[in-house]
Amino acid sequence: MVIRELTNLEECRQVAALERDVWGYADAEDVVPPPVLTVSIKRGGILIGGFDERGAMKGFVYSIPAVKNGRLTQWSHMLGVAADARESGLGRRLKLAQRERALAMGIDLIEWTFDPLQAPNAHLNFARLGIVVEEYEENIYGDSSSPLHRGSPTDRFVAEWRLTAPQVERRIAADGMALIRDAGVGSAPLVNPSIERSKRLEPGPADLSLDARRLLVEIPVGYSQMLVEHPALALEWRLAARAIFQHYFSHGYRAVDFFLSRASSRGHYLLAPEP
Repeated sequence: MVIRELTNLEECRQVAALERDVWGYADAEDVVPPPVLTVSIKRGGILIGGFDERGAMKGFVYSIPAVKNGRLTQWSHMLGVAADARESGLGRRLKLAQRERALAMGIDLIEWTFDPLQAPNAHLNFARLGIVVEEYEENIYGDSSSPLHRGSPTDRFVAEWRLTAPQVERRIAADGMALIRDAGVGSAPLVNPSIERSKRLEPGPADLSLDARRLLVEIPVGYSQMLVEHPALALEWRLAARAIFQHYFSHGYRAVDFFLSRASSRGHYLLAPEP
């Protein structure tokens, strides 16, 4: 893959086409139009594409200038990778290129939203990039024409990627290798043990009374498929996860790591109090 910045209207049109392919949008208003992409990158936005050996665009990352507490940041609106390139590591390479570009601009914080029930995204964001999450936004985008969102409120985590933080540099340097973790992580209490019925995971009762130094929150793997095949169960998971994260975030916890187990079809967030 060739990773490079995108600079002209034709490349922005390719981005819009890839948006429709990745998210399956049926409504034009869900797609960021090429003219908006073109103007924003002329005034501080970052738009980077990944191309295969034939020159076909296989992924992109797009962020816009933002301000948080008087501090200049970047808001990363989209990271999209074509279906046939999702096991290539392209998503991580695009994010690292975005990081390099932001640092060159004197920016050390990039934020974005992602679905807390999408385990592969959580794995990339926490285990490979080193983000932390302190905010949970309820139905932030409203209804969407994408089949990846249909039937479930668009609840999202707000990822904070503190570009020069030690945990970020450790994750990037590890390049996917497992890091040695504190032994206390393994003994952290599980807030919501799931229930397995008919080869499907259902959300179990959550314990909202815990106050341990670390907590684990369980989610299923394969939420996109669940949305299509079992929408009622997907909504049940959404509402259960919402209650858990809103409660513990309001009590001073934040999400600091994620553990993915494809074999057990489960993922676990690690929550810890803010320092």
